[in-house]
Amino acid sequence: MTGDVEPDQVTAEPVGEQLRQGRERLGLSVSAIADEQHLRPSVIQAIENGDYSKIDSELFLKGYVRAYARQVGLDADAVIADLNRELEPARQQREQEHQASPLVSIERKKRRKRQVAKVLLALLVVALVAYLIAGYLAEQGEDGEAAPEAETPAETVTPEQGPAADGQDVQPVTEPNDEFGAAEQPLPEEGSTVLESERVPPAEPLEPEPIGAELDELPADRVPAVTQSTEPALQEEQLLAPAATTEARLQIAFSGDCWVQVTDAGGSRLVSGLRRSGEQLDVTGDAPLTVVIGAVSAVESIRFQGEALNIGDFRVVNNRSEFTLEL
Repeated sequence: MTGDVEPDQVTAEPVGEQLRQGRERLGLSVSAIADEQHLRPSVIQAIENGDYSKIDSELFLKGYVRAYARQVGLDADAVIADLNRELEPARQQREQEHQASPLVSIERKKRRKRQVAKVLLALLVVALVAYLIAGYLAEQGEDGEAAPEAETPAETVTPEQGPAADGQDVQPVTEPNDEFGAAEQPLPEEGSTVLESERVPPAEPLEPEPIGAELDELPADRVPAVTQSTEPALQEEQLLAPAATTEARLQIAFSGDCWVQVTDAGGSRLVSGLRRSGEQLDVTGDAPLTVVIGAVSAVESIRFQGEALNIGDFRVVNNRSEFTLEL
């Protein structure tokens, strides 16, 4: 055995010790290193002692170590590599603590559920697309089948086309030429003789009977008597008679300012507005008339169809009255 030591079995000195030795070799103090990097001396002492927990983050720690190594003349990359080896156990410990956290476990389960849901949704979409494609292909197959041939209509034979193919005679269709619809006699065949007795005489035209002939032939006691009546004329005169008028006249005199509204039987407003003291209202419309008076005390007199009315006979609430006047 030669006793050679493998490179991976060589244990390098801690980074903090390497930096301290480099600083002491140059005769520099902790304060000098701290002033050069604009850091507190306690940070430089923590790096030399390997107490990396006082550094805010691993990124800042690497920056401080790299600058320290360059300041004391060491290989910065080699020092950072040694620092990574020192920090690896702490990293693994932090990862284990993070994985053991309940929140991480819950988040992991949620992430797994989301992945499963995505897979199921993708499978559902694929199945739906396959179903649609299968249905479309099935419809195309059904449409591709040969459709039954349409029945050709039978040819019709007209008298001008001659006899039918089977040798049977085709009889022409004739229409009656007289007003009574008498059937036309069949034509005699060629070479046959027609007896005189078999000939049918032509129909004689009918003569119109004179008007009143039937009355002349009836007995006198059966002739209907024609009487005149004036009742329809009377009824027509009654229908044409004008209907009774329903117009009514209303007159109101005011001794003060008053709001008034008058509506006829059809719902049309004949008057709606303010009347001043000393004014008079004279309106005509279809009865019944609906009257609304806003200030009863301002009404001096009221007349309907020429007759004077007493405003006190109507219901008054808060100096306001509403009533209907009928014929």
